[in-house]
Amino acid sequence: MARIWTSLAGALLLTACGGGEPQPPAPRPAQGERLTIRESQVPQRKPLAAEITTRDQAEALARIPGTLTQLTVREGDQVIKGQLIGRIVDSRLGYETNAYEGQAAAAVAQAEAARAELARIQYLYKQGVYAKARLDQAQAAARSADAQVRAARSQRSASAAVAGQGAILAPATGRVLRADIPAGSVVAPGMSVATITAGPALLRLDVPESLARQLRKGAGVTILDDGELGGRRGTVVQLYPAVSGGRVRADVEVAGLSTDLVGRRLSVMVDVGTHPAIIIPKRFVSTRFGIDYVDLVAKDGTAAAVPVQTAPTSDPAQVEILSGATAGDVLVAGKTAR
Repeated sequence: MARIWTSLAGALLLTACGGGEPQPPAPRPAQGERLTIRESQVPQRKPLAAEITTRDQAEALARIPGTLTQLTVREGDQVIKGQLIGRIVDSRLGYETNAYEGQAAAAVAQAEAARAELARIQYLYKQGVYAKARLDQAQAAARSADAQVRAARSQRSASAAVAGQGAILAPATGRVLRADIPAGSVVAPGMSVATITAGPALLRLDVPESLARQLRKGAGVTILDDGELGGRRGTVVQLYPAVSGGRVRADVEVAGLSTDLVGRRLSVMVDVGTHPAIIIPKRFVSTRFGIDYVDLVAKDGTAAAVPVQTAPTSDPAQVEILSGATAGDVLVAGKTAR
């Protein structure tokens, strides 16, 4: 009797020790949907940063030196091309215009005197008092006086036109991004008074030069942010042929972008080519104790659970097999692994 109890105790001890680690189920007849693994080319994607901007940014520049007497726009305002947004005044131009006005008046008076002298000489020439040479001299003097009048008036008009260049007009239709020069400031020709968006909104990528050769026009871009733009797809429409600071710029068109937040940074995923991969439906993969398994069909028609390493794809219904199965293997959608 003691020997029987000893045998039973040993059997129970062996049973308890053998149940500590899960083991894959034994091979069984393969039943269910089958899939032959094939290798395919899938997009290779890289995470990058992008910035909301516009195709161009127009600068409203000062054309004359002077004092900025008024600036009628602020950041965020909408403007129309040709709209008056500010004015520069140079008091020196006013004095010059007045001086040219006086010169023009003097030239007019001289011209009137020359014409009167010409009329008198013409009368005396007809009476035989003056020779033809004296008449020619008077005619030349009259023409010179008229030319001086035209020159003086042109100088006056040019001075007035320069003064008119103090008007600052919007160079494009868009939204004002910057207008930070206060009224009363002294400005010089070529100084930017305001920056205005020009063209449609787009995403601008800063691509490392190591990836520049892999990026192509027409490549897909996906926005990863959780906001209202999350998940939207765009397309690379332009690659700039220059490297600055080790990076290359690229423009991406995305439907629905607005210029309300120009300069906002977004996280995106960019397609930079393709790579060979094994993609299978997720229903062929099951998980047991944190390990992914697929049911592999053997030559004898039985199915055995094989551990595999998987990775997610852009399609939540599919996974990528990184190891554990190869092209040509046959899988069955079974319920072996849990």
